Amino acid sequence: MTAPRLSINAASIKETGLDLPLELGEDWFSRWQQEDPDLEFAGPGSITAKIRVEKHGRDILLRGHLAGRLELNCSRCLTPFAAPVEADFDLLLVPGPEPVTAEPEELNATDLDLDFYSGEVVNLEAILREQILLQLPLKPLCAESCRGLCPLCGADLNKETCRCKEEKSSSPFAALAKLKI
Repeated sequence: MTAPRLSINAASIKETGLDLPLELGEDWFSRWQQEDPDLEFAGPGSITAKIRVEKHGRDILLRGHLAGRLELNCSRCLTPFAAPVEADFDLLLVPGPEPVTAEPEELNATDLDLDFYSGEVVNLEAILREQILLQLPLKPLCAESCRGLCPLCGADLNKETCRCKEEKSSSPFAALAKLKI
């Protein structure tokens, strides 16, 4: 596996551009999880990234393609599963820090494809992490038909039948149903 080149010097980008093939494997994902313990991957992922870097004056255009898999936990049954990743991204990097304003700003579509870099080095690792996080589903599911876990005994309803007795819930208004007017 190739050790990823995770930063580039803006001055080293040629007029013809630069193509960066990267393989993000177990080492990269485990380092990421150590730096961010709240990140919940079931195991190491494997993603191939192809990034085209072009310089336009002082602006840098990144065009990338991500392909591979992420190891996630199902949000219903907690079973680990491999989720496919296939995504393209375009990102324009402009020099200088983002201006800070006290007032909330509304983002438009062009703002979502714009980021900032400072100095002469562009940190690709942060950009790749952001692009991968954007591919994570809000509620990862091992299958659309996943039945999840029993809320009482914790049985995996995809693999076994729950043996809990079905109890009627006692509503706070259950006593009112017995009253007759």
